[in-house]
Amino acid sequence: MCIRERRARAAARGLSLIELIFFILIVGAGIAGILAILDYTAARSADPLVRKQVLTLAEGLMEEVLLMPFTFCDPDDPAAATAVNVGGCAVPEQLGPETGESRLGPTLFFDNVNDYARYGPLAPSDLAGNPIPGLAGYTVEVSVTAGGLGLPNDQVLQIDVTAAGPGNERVTLTAYRTRHSPNALP
Repeated sequence: MCIRERRARAAARGLSLIELIFFILIVGAGIAGILAILDYTAARSADPLVRKQVLTLAEGLMEEVLLMPFTFCDPDDPAAATAVNVGGCAVPEQLGPETGESRLGPTLFFDNVNDYARYGPLAPSDLAGNPIPGLAGYTVEVSVTAGGLGLPNDQVLQIDVTAAGPGNERVTLTAYRTRHSPNALP
């Protein structure tokens, strides 16, 4: 037999039964280990539904706050549409709601970004004050502070919205609102 024939027979031989059994055992042990890690991770990870709900609550409240005007005067002040600074206001806007204002009304709703300072923590509700079904155990809160981004404190507000849910799931979103159109009214 020549060398060429021996090499051809060795290449065509394939796997022995013992080699095949060892291969199956090694691959099976590897797959079992990977599945055990995936099971452990899934059992101890945060509930994705709770995480999504907390994030949705924070995003919704952040959008509500950012859509409010950031004026020199309270929007109910007659000079609000024309004031060029706080000195031109009968009722200058400051951090926190004016007397009688509330996010939920019944008559004087929040009408400026500043009004949301120190809002909450409260259970999520619609604007009529009705609790949102299925969100018991969740809370939302807003913090508004003057300054940020290297701009003067009277020209920018930092807004932090925090939402929390079951299982210590917590999300805080931060945004900045500049006084880009100080006479725009709702």
